[in-house]
Amino acid sequence: MDLATFWFILIGVLWTGFLVLEGFDFGVGMLLPVLSRGGDPVETEKRRRLLLTTIGPFWDGNEVWLITAGGATFAAFPHWYATMFSGFYLPLLLVLVALIVRNMGFEYRHKRNSDAWRRGWDIAIVVGSVLPPLLIGTALTNIVRGLPIDKDMEFTGNLLTILNPLSLLGGLTILTLCLAHGAHFIALKTDGDIRHDARAFATKAGVVAAVLAVVLLLTLGLTRGGTLLSWLTTAVAAVALLAAIFFNTKGAEGKAFVGTTLTIAFAVVTYFLLLFPNVMPTNLAGGTDLTIANASSSPLTLKIMTGAALVFTPIALLYTAWNYWVFRRRLTTKHIPAAQGL
Repeated sequence: MDLATFWFILIGVLWTGFLVLEGFDFGVGMLLPVLSRGGDPVETEKRRRLLLTTIGPFWDGNEVWLITAGGATFAAFPHWYATMFSGFYLPLLLVLVALIVRNMGFEYRHKRNSDAWRRGWDIAIVVGSVLPPLLIGTALTNIVRGLPIDKDMEFTGNLLTILNPLSLLGGLTILTLCLAHGAHFIALKTDGDIRHDARAFATKAGVVAAVLAVVLLLTLGLTRGGTLLSWLTTAVAAVALLAAIFFNTKGAEGKAFVGTTLTIAFAVVTYFLLLFPNVMPTNLAGGTDLTIANASSSPLTLKIMTGAALVFTPIALLYTAWNYWVFRRRLTTKHIPAAQGL
């Protein structure tokens, strides 16, 4: 295996890590108004704070996977990075703004004793949790589907080119998978009424996600000429999601969470298998595909990057595992004191 192929695989791993880890806290953010309904304002606020507490130690570390994926693409495949960011400039800008606003919501909602203040930041958290998975799913599906890239490897489309039915289906699929993944995480991390509410919602979201994912992956496989391996990973993703729904109905939250983890992971793997050996295929008759070979950096750059990755990747993985182990306990609203003024 040459270093360019190695970095293509590594970028796929980084996107998998981001969508698996950040996926569940996107789901928690989207479920903030759904699972926080209590019998009175005090209980409602405690449930909202409980939901945010479940992802408090994780959300900022999870976002590092996106930054690393972007940085690795820039360094290892500069032509891929340039064409992708020129074609998806507006969606990627919206993703960054949404993440910034969402993070501000996490940090600022408790800074002031005001219901209106908290409601405003709650809206920011919800919107900031909806837009990134929707837009990232749309963008990744567009990349696999093929884009108008001319012979000079430049994107020649516009915003309407990106907003096509198949790619929007990809965005909705990632969105619903994150909802189910987040609901499983809440059920795994909490106890009491909110745990049961999360399980009930996870079943509904899982069924919708299963239907959308099957249609999406089958369509991509048929239109992009799926290989035996990509069909195998598609089947694994489908079986894992069905298993997650089954285990969730039986109250096995840990197994259900593993199920949606495997679903998202193998869905991303399927995307990258459908891409290989391209990184951005063209759908123009006279266009040029961006491939692993013609979009990569120099061998020296890839060697330096590989050396750095071998040193720092194990450190990052060990820290992530330690963080999840330390904050593994279940939480209830009894652990959350009432907010002042309520």
